[in-house]
Amino acid sequence: MIKALTGTKDILPSDIRKWYHLENLVRKVFQNYNYKEIRTPVFEETALFARGIGEETDIVSKEMYTFKDRSDTSVTLKPEMTAGVVRAFIEHSLGEKQPLTKVFYISPMFRQERPQAGRLRQFHQFGAEALGSSSPLLDAEMIEMAYEILNRLGLNDLTVKINSLGTPNSREVYKNELRKYLSDTKDKLTAESQIRFEKNILRIFDSKAEQDQQIMNKAPLLIDYLDNESKNDFEIVKNYLTNLNIPFEVDPKLVRGLDYYTKTTFEIISGKVGSQSSLCGGGRYDLLVEELGGKPTHSVGFAAGMERILLACENEEVLNVPEPSLDVYLVRIDNDLFIKVSEISSALRKNDLIVDYDYLARSVKAQMREANKMNARFVLFVGGDEYKNGALILKNLSTGEQEKIKSEDINFLINRIKNYGS
Repeated sequence: MIKALTGTKDILPSDIRKWYHLENLVRKVFQNYNYKEIRTPVFEETALFARGIGEETDIVSKEMYTFKDRSDTSVTLKPEMTAGVVRAFIEHSLGEKQPLTKVFYISPMFRQERPQAGRLRQFHQFGAEALGSSSPLLDAEMIEMAYEILNRLGLNDLTVKINSLGTPNSREVYKNELRKYLSDTKDKLTAESQIRFEKNILRIFDSKAEQDQQIMNKAPLLIDYLDNESKNDFEIVKNYLTNLNIPFEVDPKLVRGLDYYTKTTFEIISGKVGSQSSLCGGGRYDLLVEELGGKPTHSVGFAAGMERILLACENEEVLNVPEPSLDVYLVRIDNDLFIKVSEISSALRKNDLIVDYDYLARSVKAQMREANKMNARFVLFVGGDEYKNGALILKNLSTGEQEKIKSEDINFLINRIKNYGS
């Protein structure tokens, strides 16, 4: 038997209502902040991610799904969305059409990671990007939007962590100090962290290895080497969040895994999803547009993992989305009325009613069981003596009330179902 590939997961009809609920909430919140949806291709040229994310990041060096197409072009299934959004921003000259471009997305992503709870190889993210402004208020707005979505879902076990990575110049000064600190203990780091020492030294803070953590516990912190501009911007972000009563903590060791971040960076983590606790994260990336061939453009954004968020909702038992109810189930009493039942169903569906009927030639008793199983509000009986006398029987399954409706008066039937009890 062929099964779904490792690290992929079917979203079944029994779960899809939770996804609809989350997606609808995401769209509503982003639209409230005047962000417009963008959709980019599922695959891009590999060079986009290598240049945009960074050659030495785990994503590019270990996790991307990369292959050659028939024209011998190296293409990659997108592992994240920001690089693709920036490519579209440059290619379509969005910055020339308006001074500030605010977009959001909901999209599948692909990374060849080791599957575990909250981590899949095909996963889904929503996120937002704002390109064209250096205002730290936009940094804070990203945090506010992410927190608002999670808060509206009812999640409580949340921690907002923020940090500043400073400007490239101040970060280089800090990196030199960090190299000096680690110079005598470099050989005691894990093999992976020794590679990071040479290529991406800040990522050593991300190591989960105890020997690395012991060494890094006393390491100098980037936040102590910030330039005045970064310090001022960071204070504005903190004051904004405080005024909005959004709880946060400053985590000087929060560096995130992508090369393009500058100044503000943040994560929101949950205590309810195990080791993969980060629900969303992002920050400012003022250099990425220029790095990918565009004009220098101040930008900020974030991304959130939808599977992890739904897992957190499940573990906190806060996402109780009711099954959608069926407006009416048509019960066929006489076997020769299949066509008539289908005609009535079609008329009701064209008037935005949710309708179903039996396709399996089952008994009236079996059809009634199906109507109850589908949580139907009404049953419409078609057939029997009433039908011979020109009538249909409409039954309210919650009250048991029945009434006769003329079989030719479909408009009255529609209004009765829509406006019952009003």
